[in-house]
Amino acid sequence: MHCHTVFSDGTETPHELVRRAKAIGLHGVAITDHDTTAGWEQAEEASGAMGLPLVRGTEITAQDGTVSVHMLAYQYDPRNGRICELFRSTRAARLERVKKMVALLSRDFPIDWDDVRAQVKEGARTTIGRPHIADALVAAGVYPDRSAAFADAVSSHSKYYIPTPSPSTAEVVRAVGEAGGVSVVAHAADTSRNRVLLSDGQIARLVDEGLDGLEVWHRGNPPEQRARLLMLAERYRLLVTGGSDWHGRGKPNALGEYVTDDATVAEIVRRGAILLWR
Repeated sequence: MHCHTVFSDGTETPHELVRRAKAIGLHGVAITDHDTTAGWEQAEEASGAMGLPLVRGTEITAQDGTVSVHMLAYQYDPRNGRICELFRSTRAARLERVKKMVALLSRDFPIDWDDVRAQVKEGARTTIGRPHIADALVAAGVYPDRSAAFADAVSSHSKYYIPTPSPSTAEVVRAVGEAGGVSVVAHAADTSRNRVLLSDGQIARLVDEGLDGLEVWHRGNPPEQRARLLMLAERYRLLVTGGSDWHGRGKPNALGEYVTDDATVAEIVRRGAILLWR
């Protein structure tokens, strides 16, 4: 329920995502590229050809006070004007942010903007982010793989890091709801991403604003935080999901390492908009 392809910061095509999910025996798979629906059509074609159910989704970067929050939006109408504008503005802001980071990094490392662009697989349809910078550094021989780059120069704690200009979590929840979708906080207690996590109060407020669920089963959520999230999910009757956050090569996350039960997936599909995507 949490996978990325070449249309954002993954290394494989939507077709390959579906093929691999089918090969390892998953009951279905979700495509959740950052701030885009560009890969949905290819994923749906592969889903139909291979007979594997597909959940359509997008990961959206948001901000809640000082906390950077990633939101998973599922089964919404991709033609909705508000969410299309949200993606347009966020993608533009991401692009400018990455260019500024590359300008800083180029002072100390043998990469420039052309090197980063060379890592982009789907041209203007790709949502460009830090993984493309990491790939450029790997190609230049600075690091052996993405994980090493993210542990150092591309880290959110490095001197080269620039935060992503993002809409508020409230704006994202409202936009997803207006588009008939289901909103879930991704890796909701990943301490490696944020020194400060969403508080119980912040999650309660998001519930009031229309939040549908929490991604509890994720490698970044430590055991004690999973227990807290499960308690909050029970208290507010939220959906509980799991996801591998798979990106293909360069990250240790294995496809299907964390999954979501069939009943929860069925409920997400039931709540979502009817998509006229062929």
